[in-house]
Parts: sequence; structure tokens; C-alpha cells
Amino acid sequence: MRETLFIRKRAQDLRVPPHLADYAQERRSFSWAGAAHALQGLPGGGLNLAHEAVDRHADGALAGRAALRVLGRGRAPVALTYTELARASNRFACVLRQLGIQQGERVFVLTGASPVFAIAVLGALKAGAVAAPLAAALGPEPVATRVNLGQGRVLVTTATLHQRTVRAWRSRMPGLRHVLVAPDGTIGNGGLAPGNPEPGTLDLPALMAGARDERPPVSTTVRDPALLHFTSGTTGTPKGALLIHAAAVGLHASARYALDLHEQDRLWCTADPGTPTGTAYGLLAPLLHGVTSVLDAEPFDAERCYDVLEGERVSVWLTSPAALRTLMRSPAAAAPLRRLPALRHVASTGEPLSPGAVWWCAENLGVPAHDVWSQTETGSIMIANTPAFEIRPGSMGRPLPGVQAAVVERLADCRADGRPLIRVLDTPGEDGELALRAGWPAMFRAYLDDEAQYRRSFAEGWYLTGDLVRRDADDYFWFLGRRDDAIGTADQRIGPFEIESSLMAHEAVAEAGVIGVPDARGGQMVKAFVCLKPGHEPSEALREALLAHARRRLGEATAPRSIDFLQALPRTRSGTLMRRLLRARELGLPEGDTSTLALNAG
Repeated sequence: MRETLFIRKRAQDLRVPPHLADYAQERRSFSWAGAAHALQGLPGGGLNLAHEAVDRHADGALAGRAALRVLGRGRAPVALTYTELARASNRFACVLRQLGIQQGERVFVLTGASPVFAIAVLGALKAGAVAAPLAAALGPEPVATRVNLGQGRVLVTTATLHQRTVRAWRSRMPGLRHVLVAPDGTIGNGGLAPGNPEPGTLDLPALMAGARDERPPVSTTVRDPALLHFTSGTTGTPKGALLIHAAAVGLHASARYALDLHEQDRLWCTADPGTPTGTAYGLLAPLLHGVTSVLDAEPFDAERCYDVLEGERVSVWLTSPAALRTLMRSPAAAAPLRRLPALRHVASTGEPLSPGAVWWCAENLGVPAHDVWSQTETGSIMIANTPAFEIRPGSMGRPLPGVQAAVVERLADCRADGRPLIRVLDTPGEDGELALRAGWPAMFRAYLDDEAQYRRSFAEGWYLTGDLVRRDADDYFWFLGRRDDAIGTADQRIGPFEIESSLMAHEAVAEAGVIGVPDARGGQMVKAFVCLKPGHEPSEALREALLAHARRRLGEATAPRSIDFLQALPRTRSGTLMRRLLRARELGLPEGDTSTLALNAG
């Protein structure tokens, strides 16, 4: 069947010669020390993410190139050159120093897709502070929870988000010293339009106007903390993952190999810049390569997506399966190829891509979608389908140069300190947990205030991802599900993703989610939840047809025994399916942390 076939490619047929053309040779010759030589370093020693992303380009041939293009409906795009962004972020760094913010203190940024986001994150890094981005869709309580957990000292936001999200909860963030508010709208040439701040806030434009645009005399090392991201936990408390300035090396290398960034590219990342993916690949990674990054302040929809791809001449598009499903369901699904002549590479992250989505992109966009894999904790893309090599639809791809990945089994016993014991599974085709050899530059270095949980994430020099995978004989990895999501039937443990992909191969199914529920005969049975494509209505006949379809493809032991129809599945704003919510709602269990749940997702 088509969705199981490989998409064959040849490096010589690509419009741009790929950085990764000889996989085996590149892996043999690669070293992280060598990768660091692509960066400049601070004068006098040290490393700073913002210096590498902006200042070194502003001092060279790329000074006048657009670093950012920020889009908004009904207004002209706002472009900031590398020189303008360098000067504006210098001013913001000086503002932080004037406010008494010390090296290592946390600066939270809640602005959505805006030049203010880039200026605040980069300026915080230049000041030696830790930048803590927040997704704009978070509600008041999740924002306050994260600010308090992170001991935030400064919160940068916009007038609208302050009114909607921050103001009523300001008193519940007692450690927060300053709220800096930027007016809604655009900024040009690195300068903010005047604002009208509310009581208890500071006017960011006024502060910026009075600050110098010289680089602050702050030096950071590769080991100094740089970024704080929060990842949703199964309890009511999110976990804070801390990254260091060495992440610049990992972000630069991963964007070179996984996204194949070249100097003339324009990259559009559809993730909210306040998410880990949006910060890493919507802001930092493209700037590290000196390319132009496109940010869109508007909600994602199919027609606008095509307009942005065409109008901005996007050459590299990093998106999510959720966005691709929106395109696939849209009446405008057949994108005319002549409208997207610049588009040469499409990558997707956030959750696994179904084989059908890979093929749909190839047939409708002229470029197949390339699944790439990362986590908040990894800090950068680790496993990817890359431009020069065949795609095996449904696969995560292969480890990038510098990344050592393995499939492991957790043993029943643990060490005295609670760290698990593992066994590496060397035989291709065995199912187990994805593990990564620790020590890559972008690896998270702590869970905030939870050293015990951090230690338990590692075993015998491997970081345990919690993702269940299978490795084939050619070193392609195949996602099976989260370790927490594995379904233990009477005879075996089943990963849900393969079942979900099989259901989505049916013409009526737009989305599918699978969980295990108690089986009276022992263990668990598979239950599926599906959302239908337009033109199909729930019925008992369709339910039976889907069950039969799954049995034919998967066999009796693996196929769902029950199917419910839903209008929407619970997903995070980045598109990740929250199977634990499906399980909690089905079994009447506590739902835990739902702060990252998309507003229209279940």
C-alpha cells in the first residue's frame, strides 16, 4: 500500500546541495568540539547565545539582511535587520541592568509572535539573565504558576496580554519585581512606539528610549544557564527544564543537518515563539545561521498558510502534524504548485507524522514532509528525516551526526538513588525505550528544584526519553508511543501510534487517538477515539467498518475492540496528542496539568 512505501531521493536532484549528503562519513568525522568552531565566541573567551545569533552577523556582511519579518493581518510586515535587532536587544539588556537584574535571574517573556519577543529574549541572554519564554495562549493561572516556579523577576508582555492574562493575577506572583508592557502593534527600526502603561507596570518604550544601544559588559560561559522551558507533567505542576549557552552549538548543528539551512533561506516556524520549538527554531536557530525568520502573529488557518508560504517566499517550513491536518481537511487542500516555487524543504515536529501526511505534502506541496524528533529536554532536534535521503513514512528518521541513540529496556531493579537500571537492545526490530547518550550541547542540565527527578531521567550514561520506539536494520527509528501510553494486553505491550496511523489510513478518519482500558479477561484492551473528515457522520455502521478495517490491517490481538467518535481530540498547542487526558476522562481519573491544552482540543 502507498503509505508504507519509501520516498526515494537523490542528493544530486535537490535544488540546493545538502549539508548532509554522506550520512556515514559525516557521522564518522563529526565532533561537537568541531561543531563549536562554526561559532565565534565572545571577545576574550566565553560563549553567549545572543551574541552568536545576532551580534556576530551585525558586525559582518549580513548586517543589513532582515533577521526577522513579523506578519500581522491588515498591516505591512515589520522587518528588523541584524543591525537593528542587535542594537534593540542591547538596549533591552541595558534596561535589565538598570532595573538591577543580576546574572542568572529569570526574565519571562509573554508576547506572542512579535519583535518584542525577539528583543526581550536576546536582550535577556546578553544581560546574562535566563530567558523564560511563555506561549501566548497560556491562561492566567498557568502563567502565574510558571513565573512562581521559575522565581521570575521580570515579566515582559504586551498591553492586550497584560489585561487578559497578567493583571488580575499580579498579586499572586509575589517574587515578580517588574512587569514591562509594550503597546500592541508593530515596532520598526528597533524602536518601540510610545505606550500608556497601567499602574504597577513599567512602560517598555520609555525604558528602551533611555537606554544605550551598546553591548553590555557581561560575559557568559558555555555552562551558564540561558533558557528555561516548561514541559507539562502528569500532575498539576509543570516541570522547568534548564538549558545552558552551549545550546547554541546544538541548535546550529541540528538546523544545519535536519533543516538544511543555507544563507539565502527564509524559514517559517509555525509554532508559537513562546514554546520550546518556537524559541529554538523560530528564533534562535535561523538567526544562528544568518537567515531570515518569518513570524506570523495570526492564528493558523489553511488559506493564510498558503498566503504566507507564497508571499514570503518561504524556502524552509517547520510545522506540525496538527497544521498539516488543517491543510488536508481544508477546501483549499489542493495547493497549486506554481504558487510555492521557493519551498524546498518541509519538516514537522511536535508529534509523529502519519504516513498519509508525508505523501499528501509530496503530492500537494511538491515537497514531502520530513518528520523530525526532539523534546523540551533535548533542547534541539536529535533524530530526523533529512533532505538528501529516502523517507520511510511513519519513521522518525535517523540520529543526526553527534547523536548516539539506542533502544533500551528498563529492568525491574533500580539503583539505591532511584536511578533505573537498563539493558541496551542491540537487535533491530526489538521494541523498547529510546535512549540518548548524554552530553550533547543542548541537553537540559536540570529540572528546576527537582534534582531527584533529573537523576532518574538518566541511567548508565543514557538519557531516558520515555518514548517507545523500534529501530530497523538501517538505523531508522519508529515511534510506538509514550512509555506512559503503552497498552499492556494479556499477551504483549502495544504502542498506540501504529494503531492510530492504521485507523487514519481509512478514508473517513481525520484523527485518531488510542488508549488502553481495563479488560475483564486480564490486562488491557485497545480503545480508539476518532474524529471524522467532513462529509462523514458517526454511525454504528461506520464504527463496525472501522473496527473491521483495523482488524484486517493489525490483526485481532492489536486492533481496537471499541471506538468512540469525538469532535476533537485533546492536544497541546503544539499539536501533541494528550493520551493521558483521553485515559483520565474515560476512567474518571484526575486530569493533571492541562495548561498546555489547545483551546479547541477536546
